[in-house]
Amino acid sequence: MDFEGMLLTVLGAGLILLMLIDVFSTLLYPHGTGPVGRGIMRGFWLVSRKLRGRGSFIAAPLAMAAVIGMWASLAAIGWALIYLPHLPNGFVPGPGVPEHSDFAEALYISLVTLSTVGFGDIVPAHPLLRLVVALQAVTGFGLLTATVTWILQTYPALNRRRTLAHQLNLFREAAGPGGVLSLEPRHAAGLLESMAGNVASVSIDLLAFHETYYFREVEPRGSLPATVAYAQELASQAQLSESSELQFAGRMLHASLDALADVLRGKFGHSGATSSDVLDSYELHHRHVRGGN
Repeated sequence: MDFEGMLLTVLGAGLILLMLIDVFSTLLYPHGTGPVGRGIMRGFWLVSRKLRGRGSFIAAPLAMAAVIGMWASLAAIGWALIYLPHLPNGFVPGPGVPEHSDFAEALYISLVTLSTVGFGDIVPAHPLLRLVVALQAVTGFGLLTATVTWILQTYPALNRRRTLAHQLNLFREAAGPGGVLSLEPRHAAGLLESMAGNVASVSIDLLAFHETYYFREVEPRGSLPATVAYAQELASQAQLSESSELQFAGRMLHASLDALADVLRGKFGHSGATSSDVLDSYELHHRHVRGGN
């Protein structure tokens, strides 16, 4: 192999390594996200903030599709660059299949192998190339499984966030102007402790599934940024109660909201001296108005 072939091989291996690092960081590493995925998600998010109408709400799903497409592109191009120096002598075409030694032919071999279609019209001749092709097929199957897993993990996390927002709205409607102080203290304490646990779950989801932050809700009723301020009001009201049980529940809710604010501050760049300031910034960035205003 000449110098150009070695350079293409190193470049292809680098693209494959970048894809593997990004997939590992996004799907397997706790509280992490890959550089490619993070850049694409943030880019679509910045564009969505300038859009009006439904386009701003489909930006995050489109960004996820773009990330998956980028993973597949990095893998396909990377393997194609590895195959290119070995064309045409390293591969045996089937009967009637013309021989080519350009990048398009290498990309075709890579795509067929990555998708595990395996037409068999062009097969590797060298034993080492046969091993490389088999390795790519395994990578392609793993990439397909990884993307399906990513999607299946993301939407339950979004549903937990929407559930919390609906819970807060239902509480507001049921409790009325009196808020938590209008309820029997023991019952109210149980509700607030449950709410604190749900807020903690949302914080963990934002850490584990970084991409869920960039999803915006069409309806404010299902939007946590639009309703989280009411949770702060409930926590403050509970701490004014004469019931020690309700006071403790209020402190739990406040602590869970502080943890959520820390995640938003540390992972997504929201600024603010207090948790309330951070949550206000969260609401502003998602362009929602509080339901009570």
